[in-house]
Amino acid sequence: MESEGKGWHYGSLFFYTACAVDLFSPRVTGQIRYSIPEEMPVGSFVGNIASDLGLEQKRLISGKARVFTADSSDYIGLDKENGHLVVKNKIDREELCEEISACSVSFDVIFENPMELYRVTVDIQDINDNSPVFPKSQIEQEISELAVLGARFPLESAIDPDVGVNTLQKYTLQPTDHFKLNVQIGAGGNKNVEMVLHSPLDREKKKLHKLILTALDGGKPQRSATVQINIIVLDGNDNAPVFSQSSYKTSVVENAPKSTIVTRVSATDADESSHGIQYYFEHASSTVKALFSIDADSGEVKVIGDIDYEKHKQFTVKVKAKDHGGLTDSSEIIIDVTDVNDNTPKITIMSFASAVSEDASPGTVLAMINIQDLDSGDNSKITCSIDMNSPFKIISSLTNYYNLVTYSELDREQTAEYNITITAVDGGNPPLSNKEILNLKISDVNDHTPQFEQESYNAFIAENNLPSTTILTVKAIDMDWGPNAKVSYFLIDGDLNGAPLASYISINSESGVISAEKSFDYEQLKSFKMQVKAQDGGSPPLSSNMTVNIIIQDQNDNAPQILYPVQTGASVVAEIVPRAADVGYLVTKVVAVDVDSGQNAWLSYKLQKAKDRALFEVGLQNGEIRTVRQVTDKDAVKQKLTVVVEDNGQPSRSAVVSINVAVADSFPEVLSEFTDFMHEKQYDDKLTFYLILALTVVSLLFIVSIISIISVKIYRWRQNKIFYKSGANLPVIPYYPPVYPDGTLQHVYNYEMCGTTDSRMSDMKFVRPYSQNTLVSQSRMGTVQREKEQVDDLTLEQKPPNADWRFPPNQRPGPSGAGAHPDEAGASAGVIAGTRPWPNPPTEAEQFQALMVAANVSEATATLGPRYNPQYGPDYRQNVFIPGSTATLMANPQQQVPQQALPPPQALPPVEAPKAAQTPASKKKPTKKDKK
Repeated sequence: MESEGKGWHYGSLFFYTACAVDLFSPRVTGQIRYSIPEEMPVGSFVGNIASDLGLEQKRLISGKARVFTADSSDYIGLDKENGHLVVKNKIDREELCEEISACSVSFDVIFENPMELYRVTVDIQDINDNSPVFPKSQIEQEISELAVLGARFPLESAIDPDVGVNTLQKYTLQPTDHFKLNVQIGAGGNKNVEMVLHSPLDREKKKLHKLILTALDGGKPQRSATVQINIIVLDGNDNAPVFSQSSYKTSVVENAPKSTIVTRVSATDADESSHGIQYYFEHASSTVKALFSIDADSGEVKVIGDIDYEKHKQFTVKVKAKDHGGLTDSSEIIIDVTDVNDNTPKITIMSFASAVSEDASPGTVLAMINIQDLDSGDNSKITCSIDMNSPFKIISSLTNYYNLVTYSELDREQTAEYNITITAVDGGNPPLSNKEILNLKISDVNDHTPQFEQESYNAFIAENNLPSTTILTVKAIDMDWGPNAKVSYFLIDGDLNGAPLASYISINSESGVISAEKSFDYEQLKSFKMQVKAQDGGSPPLSSNMTVNIIIQDQNDNAPQILYPVQTGASVVAEIVPRAADVGYLVTKVVAVDVDSGQNAWLSYKLQKAKDRALFEVGLQNGEIRTVRQVTDKDAVKQKLTVVVEDNGQPSRSAVVSINVAVADSFPEVLSEFTDFMHEKQYDDKLTFYLILALTVVSLLFIVSIISIISVKIYRWRQNKIFYKSGANLPVIPYYPPVYPDGTLQHVYNYEMCGTTDSRMSDMKFVRPYSQNTLVSQSRMGTVQREKEQVDDLTLEQKPPNADWRFPPNQRPGPSGAGAHPDEAGASAGVIAGTRPWPNPPTEAEQFQALMVAANVSEATATLGPRYNPQYGPDYRQNVFIPGSTATLMANPQQQVPQQALPPPQALPPVEAPKAAQTPASKKKPTKKDKK
């Protein structure tokens, strides 16, 4: 350590600084020394430590600067506002250091953040504030008149607590006619004063001599003390006692028991008439008198008090021997106090950080410790240690100073708190020790990411759930503490079916409860995945992600859907069952699907209100309607079957389909039973409150006007209905008759035909064939003559047929055979078999049936869509032919109808139409109208 003196000012201060690199910190600590006189008033300036150390003023406040004294003395204080050291308590050098001339006060100034220590020593300079004092105001001295010249007579010395020049410097004696002073310097530097006889005494002349002894110090101003010496002249006793040693040296152990003999002094007297020698302490201090005593007869020095080495390491005692004749001799006893290990080390925590961050680097200073042992030698040698297997260690920085530092990395998640036991052991025998426990808390840093309890979650939720339904609760654990361990949950943005994920799912950021924001539909969404992020509250925050699989569970929320037969309400289609049908004859097949899944989509079929002798049954699993017995004459021609399709859900759902079945061998027999081919009009009879309110507030004039307009419209509509009723719902199919080069069909032929089921309310229409205009309808108000003219025109305008009109027999109009598609069967039931040669212009009934076949086929195909395939039933889509036309309607546009060359047509005779079969419902006598 290198030191450098900075200055000197007598009576004010003297300081020097010493700088050294701390062993445990990159900061530089220093040492500074001041000098002040004693007895300065409280608050007096000692020194500017901030300026002397080169520190900024704010460092004193931010570093929490404070004064630390090992012996707990409180003489110097620190004013942090201006950086001054000031006198805190009045200092008396004589009280503080007693006889020690070099007196000083040492303390430490400690800073924190970072930790720094500065050693400060203040030397206390003596001032002449004490006068010499004699133990007694008068001294009685007996001297024999026979005392020889040069005889010495010791006197009690004056005591001056000051030191240096301010202490006792000299003595003066008045008068000096018989005696003179002799001042001797003792081994301890004390001044011993003696009177020396230089002129014989004569008792007969003067029995009492009075002298004045004056003690003077060297201070300015000079102080003094006086004592009167009374010399009593005795008669006889020529020899004075003499000690065996001029100086006695001995030792005593501190804390020695009382009455312990320290030493023994002895003196001899050459006079034979001497009556014995008496021993006593001369000029002994109060401390010596409190600790030791001397036996006046034996000269034994004993311990009478508690001797403490830490207070007094040595005693110097003057002893005097006096004979009966009054002659004396003096000697000196030097007593050394031997130290024993009676003081335990004192541990003082100068600075301690009660909490440290877990990311503190090794070597971080946690505490500054001062350990003092008041013993000496080996008894004061300190060994400081802490518990083993801890991430801390103790290192020595300065004498009696230790630092507690981190030794390895800390982890709060493993150990959040340490109780560090600091043990100080001295080198005595037996050794003494002391312990101090420091409680250190490890503060948390955000070094752990939240961890989910599972890597992924599978959650199930039934469809049609209510919004805000709880699906799942996720939980993540963060091993950190406090705000760093507070986990928040978030959904990672994403899309689901083109919509933000947040519109489907929400998560509670605090509890991790995942809830549905809307109702799910299994048929639209069966499952999806999403990412959940768990984020802690640290800075910067840490997070982790986890996948949640949401699986929608199907509910039986969809009723079965009928794919076939198509229920459009536009027309009535009947399935034809010949009367000769065998048992098990396939009438049709009900095809249905359920968009649900699992057992909710398992369908079963059954007939509703089945009779005891039912003609039909439906397959429980396949929906096939078959005959269960032979057809009898008692069976009605028209039978309506209601098939209930029910799924297997809980509760189950069902759909109902009605099927018209005609038991007949010919089509005309069927037509007489089915009368409803018109579209059923549906009227919305709901009248809302607003309509009623509106009708009540309109004016009567407006109502009359509306009624008038409606009446006119109704009248016109009824007139049109009467005029066009037969073809009101039929679009006109243009017909382009072929040209027959050979002149076939140029003659008039008679035709018999069956009309629609509304034929009794309709009338016949004849078509004027031409190639560019549509057919013209005629009213029933025409006359027979007009009809004949039209027939003639038809005959005249008829042209030879085109060569491609011919069809093979298997492609002629009518049913496609057994097992045809139910729609086609229904269409076949509506086709009217003509009795005229082919191909002539189609009748209105033929046009109507052709359109129904095409409509039913297209509707069934559009309804079935991709689901209509052989796994639900046979593919009934067959070729459909329009009577009177060369076109063929096909379900598959790729299929082409082959054209076969037929022989040229010949004129055919009129053929009568087959008569309708007689059934119990239709057996009656024909009337003239019927015959006509």
